[in-house]
Amino acid sequence: MYDTEYRRHTIIAWLEDKPSVLNRVTGLFSRRNFNIESLNVGHSETPGISRMTFVSRGTERDLRQVTTQLDKLINVVHIADVTNEPSVVREMALIKVTATSQTRGEIMQLVDIYRASVVDVDISSLIIQVVAPEDRVNSLIKLLENFGIEEMVRTGRVAMVRGSSAHGHRHGAREWTEVAPVVTEKNGHQA
Repeated sequence: MYDTEYRRHTIIAWLEDKPSVLNRVTGLFSRRNFNIESLNVGHSETPGISRMTFVSRGTERDLRQVTTQLDKLINVVHIADVTNEPSVVREMALIKVTATSQTRGEIMQLVDIYRASVVDVDISSLIIQVVAPEDRVNSLIKLLENFGIEEMVRTGRVAMVRGSSAHGHRHGAREWTEVAPVVTEKNGHQA
């Protein structure tokens, strides 16, 4: 029996680096009327494979349906729901804050407390970089709002399961070729 509670799920998908793959993946979510709260895609340790981490809200049953549909996409190599796994989860944010000569010292103290860093200084602003768990990033942002946030960008969640993979899979180049050879048949389509 599936959990009917709506909550945030963190899913990692390994995709082939090919045009329009990301478009197909996000299209699958919109067709099923699921909102992606955060999405982060970048190169993985394997050439030709990208790692996508996304966060979406729904029941366990809803997310199981989505991951089943994702697994049917030709260019999706592997999927892992790491919501309940012991994971290292981080987010990065760049925050441009208004700074005067009177407030600059106080802002710098907050940056130190949160183990963030100042990456740009201007006469009237500072750009702060923070890499931390999401709740810590939110906490710093809330404090910086008192000084005036001029601009902000956040990466969204990235996650990695701690220690040896609990999913029983490895993600080296050799394993990908065993899982998804250059020419495979999946769902009646030639890859």
